Amino acid sequence: MRSATHLALAKDSVYPGWMPADFLNLTELEALASTRLPQAAWDYYASGADDELTLRRNREAYQAISLHYRVLVDVSTRKLETTLLGHKVSMPIAVAPTAFHRLAHPDGELASVRAAGDAGTLFVLSTLSNTTVEAVAEAARGPLWFQLYVYKDREATRELVQRVEAAGCSALVLTVDAPMLGRRERDVRNSFALPPEFRVENLQAAPYASIERVRGESGLASYFAAMLDPSLTFRDVAWLRSISRLPVIVKGVVRADDAKRAIEVGASAVVVSNHGGRQLDTSPATIDVLARVVEAVGGSAEVYVDGGIRRGTDVIKALALGARAVFIGRPVLWGLTVGGREGVGAVLELLRRELDLAMALCGCPSIADISGDVVRPDK
Repeated sequence: MRSATHLALAKDSVYPGWMPADFLNLTELEALASTRLPQAAWDYYASGADDELTLRRNREAYQAISLHYRVLVDVSTRKLETTLLGHKVSMPIAVAPTAFHRLAHPDGELASVRAAGDAGTLFVLSTLSNTTVEAVAEAARGPLWFQLYVYKDREATRELVQRVEAAGCSALVLTVDAPMLGRRERDVRNSFALPPEFRVENLQAAPYASIERVRGESGLASYFAAMLDPSLTFRDVAWLRSISRLPVIVKGVVRADDAKRAIEVGASAVVVSNHGGRQLDTSPATIDVLARVVEAVGGSAEVYVDGGIRRGTDVIKALALGARAVFIGRPVLWGLTVGGREGVGAVLELLRRELDLAMALCGCPSIADISGDVVRPDK
């Protein structure tokens, strides 16, 4: 029986004798990872808000979309390369920001960023990482962006942004859908907290560094309520641009009007995201609102999407609806759990192979050939 409260990993937490052949798809990997983690760590990674309806909708919405494939197209070679804000990547699949990688593996974010570099793609580091941005930047071999939460202490936020820029990150990904933390009942039941040996390493000064146990509540929810700034508005995009030369990407948009306004106030891109179903339950699946956001932005900025992507066919559906790229969250943590750097690499390569096959079978030899009629042939 896995402990519901103890988060520290056992010495054998990396799956013994693990090989990529141990799973054929990400669903099998998820099941494998669920057996390797303490209950509270698994629940933290896997859970959604309230009844977890949005968590499930994210996945179900992709499954409801059909692919209207073309035939008699020369697909003898396929080209998956693209660019994200000018950064060349080997495929339109990047690593989303997720917190606390050391709960999954002792190497934490270092393993994950190295795997992203191995795959030739982009990595987004969370503010709530267990490894400093400087150490992650040193280990990175590909583009590195930084996901930012804005703290009530704006001077602490300013100092963090300056460190991020000095470390070599090339963009700020501002999360805007978490003025307070959504109620994740699994975390409440477990009184989720970070083990004392793990810290929020990007904010090492007290009281920012620790996520402490709160009886009958999520320690992370209490941390958000005490530390993060719920007064954040569109004006703060301009504030961030005034204190840094880095482009700002707004993450957490599901409305077309919000996306358009974010670009108008200076954002360089938006991420259509509902925080993996972890914030407002019954919010829409991201793939269901993607096309409206893309239409509202009108080509003036890049649009990305995350949430529920588990197959290469999901990636091609997102690209057909206008996304520049997709970001993968939980599957990276599952790969990290079972195989560290190699496990994360296996996740990215599996999705690459599935996307490559889907492109061939859809009659799309390049990313540029993935157009809206693949999912909406009547338009």
